[in-house]
Amino acid sequence: MKEILRTVKYSIQDDVKFEKIALKLGRSKRLLFSQMLDYFYRSKKDPTDLNDELLKNTILKGQKEYIGFIKVQEKELLIPIKRDSARMIEAMKMIIDRFNVEVLKRNEELLENQSAQAKSLSALKEVAYNIELKMGSKERLKKSVMLILNSYIRERESMGMMTSAREKEELAEQTRRQIELL
Repeated sequence: MKEILRTVKYSIQDDVKFEKIALKLGRSKRLLFSQMLDYFYRSKKDPTDLNDELLKNTILKGQKEYIGFIKVQEKELLIPIKRDSARMIEAMKMIIDRFNVEVLKRNEELLENQSAQAKSLSALKEVAYNIELKMGSKERLKKSVMLILNSYIRERESMGMMTSAREKEELAEQTRRQIELL
């Protein structure tokens, strides 16, 4: 069946615009015109309404749905996560504070013990040093006494029977002085 064609008159400026749109979309003017009619017929849009209230309402409805979804997610997920995180952070702070108090207390006790042990070791070292000095002094004293005694014995034996009591007394006195000088 053959289509009956009708004509529409429009200005040259409108024809230029129409031509550009048809070229841009890659369609013939007749096909583009037919598609424009179908579009306006189905969408019930008014071409003079540049604000397109239906489109605005559709966008607003979609935005409200998104906002509602976000609010539900915030209420069901984000707020409980934030609340639990805050509780966990507070618990961790308490644990850290308690740990720091206990560790610092224990460290102070250890430092006091170490200080006391260091003092004890220092005192023991000093006592050991004094004992060592005294033992060394005692050994030197023994050697000196032995030398003096041996010298006394030699001199006494060399005196013989005829030696006077005065010489014997001088020898004893000399030996006593040598011992006192130690």
